[in-house]
Amino acid sequence: MKAIVFAGKNDVQFTDLPDPKPGAGEVVVQVKASGICHTDYEVLKDNYGTGAFPVVPGHEYAGVVVEVGADVTGVATGDRVAVDPNLECGTCRACARGWAHLCENLGAYGVTTNGGFAELSVVKASAVHPIGDMSFLQAALAEPMGCVLNGVDAVHAPWMKEALIFGAGPMGLLMGMALKAEGVSKVAFVDIAQSRLDLAASFGFDAVPAGSAELQDWHHRADLAVEATGVPAVASGLTSYMANGGKGLYFGVCPSDAKIDVSPFEVFRRQLTLAGSHSLNHNIPKSLAVIAGLGSDIDRAVSHRLPLNEISKLLETKPPQDSLKVQWMAE
Repeated sequence: MKAIVFAGKNDVQFTDLPDPKPGAGEVVVQVKASGICHTDYEVLKDNYGTGAFPVVPGHEYAGVVVEVGADVTGVATGDRVAVDPNLECGTCRACARGWAHLCENLGAYGVTTNGGFAELSVVKASAVHPIGDMSFLQAALAEPMGCVLNGVDAVHAPWMKEALIFGAGPMGLLMGMALKAEGVSKVAFVDIAQSRLDLAASFGFDAVPAGSAELQDWHHRADLAVEATGVPAVASGLTSYMANGGKGLYFGVCPSDAKIDVSPFEVFRRQLTLAGSHSLNHNIPKSLAVIAGLGSDIDRAVSHRLPLNEISKLLETKPPQDSLKVQWMAE
């Protein structure tokens, strides 16, 4: 089979691998769509946990079950499925609390073991979820939407009416869609790129240029302020836009060594809540339901659909400028 392999740190190869065979409790998925994530670049740079080279990247994927191993029930060949990539130990303190995404020994398909940038992927039968007649493009968004929903669960409250999201990239846009689905009536986006603000506006969101007078109108106003850029300077200023009693979410991936200044007195005096969120927590079924409710409009979150060899080239460099989600779409 054709596959992309991270052979070592900063070493991307487009190559042939033997077709995988399922063990007991496993299935083989013929991958139909698989998306690039910022995490893939961190894995390649060996910045995401313990390196597991060589590894096939890709943890946002969907396809068709083509083979099942022994002792598999409830999954059959021909099933159209999305994959939940997280692999928890099941025994640590976080796992005992049901927080698989915070497992002390967390692994994932595409991160610590072979994932979805290959024609075939072997996964646990428990990791696949039926998608019905949903398109594979949409089903491959289930993992990033699951990450969004985990973030929403960390901060959402029924009294929230206005949210301000910094960063109108693909994850920010999915966050906006999820907040609208939760009943937040006004969602505004801040970005430095006019093209992304125009796209946000086309989804029915308010668009606020960075550094504008309009942004100043959001001072101490947002019930929820979300940092979805991964830029430390943006993260540092988040509390300036939170209303008294409001909440802030650090959702973007800032550099691991970045530090910011936050006034503990301001957090105390204005009774602010600051939260973070990481990954998804076995919420693929809920994610698929949210995506189904959004309909075909969510397809616009995918800006590029490319063959696997082109995905390999992008992983060696970077995504196209102003791109949103980039997916490999199998023929």
